[in-house]
Amino acid sequence: MLIASYNPDAMGDTLIVVLAQDQPGETHQQFGDIVAISDAQGKVVGYNFFNVSQILGALSDRGQVFLTDTQVDKLNAAITAAGAPGQLVADHDPKLVIGVVNELAAHPDSDHLHVGQIDVGWPETVQIVCGAPNVAAGQHVVVALPGAMMPTGQIIWPGALRGVDSYGMICAARELGVPGAPDRHGILVMPDDLAAGTPFDMDVAIKVVAAQA
Repeated sequence: MLIASYNPDAMGDTLIVVLAQDQPGETHQQFGDIVAISDAQGKVVGYNFFNVSQILGALSDRGQVFLTDTQVDKLNAAITAAGAPGQLVADHDPKLVIGVVNELAAHPDSDHLHVGQIDVGWPETVQIVCGAPNVAAGQHVVVALPGAMMPTGQIIWPGALRGVDSYGMICAARELGVPGAPDRHGILVMPDDLAAGTPFDMDVAIKVVAAQA
C-alpha cells in the first residue's frame, strides 16, 4: 500500500507518504529532508519528504498524488542516499471500485446497520457494514477499499462497527465529491452494466447523479 498526498498551501513543499495505518508506539527519525515513521516493531509505516520538488521536480497535483514507477524510483534513491530505512513499493491498484452487493443481512447489534457481502472483482467477497437506508442486495455501488483517500483527506482502513468487521466503505455521492450530489443520507447506486472491480469513474457518477436529480 502506498498513499501519497501533497498540500503545499498547508504544509509547504512536503510529500506525505502513508504505508500503513497509524499505530501506538510509532517513532520518527529524520535523515536530512526525509522523516521515516516506524511502528513499535521498527517497520516503516510512512515518510515525510521535505523539499520534495528537489527530488521529483515541481508537482502540479494537490491532495492525493498517484505516483508513477519513475517517481517511486526517485524517492527510493533519495531514501537510500539519506541513509533512511525501508523502501517504497509502487501501488497502482484502484481503491475506489464498483462493488456488487451479493448478500445483505441485518447487523446483530443494530437496528439500522446492515452487513453486506460485496463482490469487488476479487476471488472472495469482502464484508462491509453499511448504515445507508437505501442499500439493497443486487445493487452496483461504489466501494472505497482500504487505502482509499477520500476528497476530505480521510483514509479508509479495515475496522469494525459495533463488533462486526468491515473491510471498506460503500460510498455516498457526497463522500465521493460528485458535483451536484444530493444533500441526503444514502449511497450512490451505479448502473448495473458496470462490472465488479471496475475503477470508479467520476464522469459516470456525475451522469448518474444528474439523472436522479
